[in-house]
Amino acid sequence: MSFFSKMKDRLTKSSSKIDEGLQAIVEEEVEETTEDSEEAPKVGIVGRMLGRDAGPKRVLDDAMLESLEELLITTDMGVETALKVSANMAEGRFGKKLGVDEIKALLADEVKAILEPVARPMPLYVKKPQVVLVVGVNGSGKTTTIGKLASQFEAAGKSVVIAACDTFRAAAVEQLQVWGERAGVPVLTAPEGTDPASLAYDAMVRAEADGADLLMIDTAGRLQNRADLMEELAKIVRVIRKKDPDAPHNTLLVLDATTGQNALSQVKVFTEIADVSGLVMTKLDGTAKGGVLVALADKYGLPIHAIGIGESIEDLQAFDPDEFARALTGATL
Repeated sequence: MSFFSKMKDRLTKSSSKIDEGLQAIVEEEVEETTEDSEEAPKVGIVGRMLGRDAGPKRVLDDAMLESLEELLITTDMGVETALKVSANMAEGRFGKKLGVDEIKALLADEVKAILEPVARPMPLYVKKPQVVLVVGVNGSGKTTTIGKLASQFEAAGKSVVIAACDTFRAAAVEQLQVWGERAGVPVLTAPEGTDPASLAYDAMVRAEADGADLLMIDTAGRLQNRADLMEELAKIVRVIRKKDPDAPHNTLLVLDATTGQNALSQVKVFTEIADVSGLVMTKLDGTAKGGVLVALADKYGLPIHAIGIGESIEDLQAFDPDEFARALTGATL
């Protein structure tokens, strides 16, 4: 099964919410119209050939636009982005009758237009080692994401070293070691409670000595409102810059899609502390809040490198805006 097919299957919580909402919006006016008329007009053979029996349609008016905006907000697209998408959909079509499939197609086009400018793979540089700092809140999927990315880079012919700088959570270190063994990637560890910044520095020395292409640094999960933990992250950045003033060359923020609008505040705070250069969104298969990715793209414009829709290594893939837009909205090709 292709990644798009999986994504379409697994984004059903978001796409079903949109589908059910659009059906209700369109049928709302149809029901009112039917109540006002004694008998619905019959559709003849010519009408069927012209597609007039392809499902109910509703006039795109102010009331329908308001309903569309409310529906998009429920998918965690955010108020500003929902208003923008709805307004763009209405441009040149106000007063026209639209069916559910037509609205889905228009919605997919608008979502794609917002996402296209930010859909970019993580850049790879000639610089060795390229230091990739991975940050995020607790439970966002950082450790698993690092393992999957390292395995994919190794399979693509890049030599990778992983630094397990979540030195306060033994489970995170063990998880990385499992991924390292699978991919044949060395995982550098330190005794529990070791200063993470110290391990990060040592890892840079080791990666440089090994001639590694990439050094991926795992960090402890931290809530963006914990000043002490955010300072610890800032220290890691300061220390590795003593070794290389340009490091980290990439700072990936891993976001859990199920957190919805809270992801926006995470981007704001982590960018201030660690100069986030790109996003990875995980757990899109378990949420009806897939619209938050659109809100993030619209508000911050940060590159979205990859998305995750499951546990296996194949379930983390480069972000494709067209496929995501169609999977999110349920629009057909």
